[in-house]
Amino acid sequence: MKYAFILGLVCMALLRPVIGYSQLYSTRNGFVGFYSKTALEDIKAENNQVYAIIDAGKQNLAFQLLLKGFTFPKELMQEHFNENYVESDKYPKASFSGNWTGDVQPTKDGVYKVTVKGNLTLHNTTKQIEAPATIEVKNGHLLGQTEFKVKPEDFNISIPSIVRDKIDKEISVKVNIDCSSK
Repeated sequence: MKYAFILGLVCMALLRPVIGYSQLYSTRNGFVGFYSKTALEDIKAENNQVYAIIDAGKQNLAFQLLLKGFTFPKELMQEHFNENYVESDKYPKASFSGNWTGDVQPTKDGVYKVTVKGNLTLHNTTKQIEAPATIEVKNGHLLGQTEFKVKPEDFNISIPSIVRDKIDKEISVKVNIDCSSK
């Protein structure tokens, strides 16, 4: 009986790569930036305090960030963003949870093109996002990159008419992460 148990453990260890398993990768220093460019004004905000976790075995990923972590070149923009638009005291976080389709081999260095699909929650509103992305496997790290567009009104963010022409109708969002295995 004892030998059967040991043999079972050895078989499970050998078959683990074949039957799939969850390999977790994470970072607390991911990057999310958003950009708006109009004839009247350019807006740039970046956050380098993004928590991201990837389950390579299940092809799942999740991000979370504090909205007050975004920095702007102009202090007044940052103040208006937090107080008037995203209301970060009331809704302090944004998050994404989803998965990707495409073949990524976490044990083989290379660049893999994937499609990321999931739910983005911002301002207490959740919308489905789908975007092309790349996952690069490099020295045991998973580096993810994607870019997509969002509309403020899709997340119940009101833009006053007095500044509507200064903010693009679709905001470009860039995501870059470098996750190491846990």
